[in-house]
Amino acid sequence: MRMPLILAIESSSELASAALLQGDTLLVRESSGVQTHSQTLLPMVQSVLAQADMRLSQCAAIAFGAGPGAFTGVRTACGIAQGLAFGANLPVVSIVTLLAMAAACRAETGAHEVLAVLDARMGEVYWAQYSYANGWQTVVAPTLSAVADVVPQHKDGLVACGNGFAAYPGEFEHQAQIYPSLQQARAEVMPHAAQVAYLARSAFAAGRILTPEQAQPIYLRNKIALTIDERLAIKAGAAK
Repeated sequence: MRMPLILAIESSSELASAALLQGDTLLVRESSGVQTHSQTLLPMVQSVLAQADMRLSQCAAIAFGAGPGAFTGVRTACGIAQGLAFGANLPVVSIVTLLAMAAACRAETGAHEVLAVLDARMGEVYWAQYSYANGWQTVVAPTLSAVADVVPQHKDGLVACGNGFAAYPGEFEHQAQIYPSLQQARAEVMPHAAQVAYLARSAFAAGRILTPEQAQPIYLRNKIALTIDERLAIKAGAAK
């Protein structure tokens, strides 16, 4: 039986990426710079389709990293996925960004227990914990909190990952004294369309698909910017 052709896009962080997956063949493109995601995603999609000599209409579904993540980035990915799916009359598969990070961490380290932490700016992080055993299970659902409130559940072999550790090294150094599993965090692991594609293929096979109208970003925060006074208060606290 021929494996479905999945097109995936991800732009919830400073790294934007596109991937085309069929069987064991994975084609990817990526670009850094959050200000350019809206300009780079469609050319990357066109590039992977051209390399595969495929048309968009030949895809089984369009997948996207739904967040949580950068507000503009997840909104951009959702909008492009909706537009492509509308135009080609295809279903959409929504993948949680933090789960894609966990999958990337497992691909790199072989870990079955993963804590994924993404920088949420404003002194906070998005985080979730996952366990893998013939598929992923959610241990702690995606959460927005201060670093001090990142409380991993004890699991043997837990590996932590994500740019939240690079964004707040001092705060996580303190947390690592309480939770030793945070000491060797893989800060370089980020959400990527490659993992979105693999996860979407499983979701598609299980029938977890959406119409373009149903696709929505995952937001954990209503407020997306600090006031000047709030930014000054955070700087003063850091200085202390």
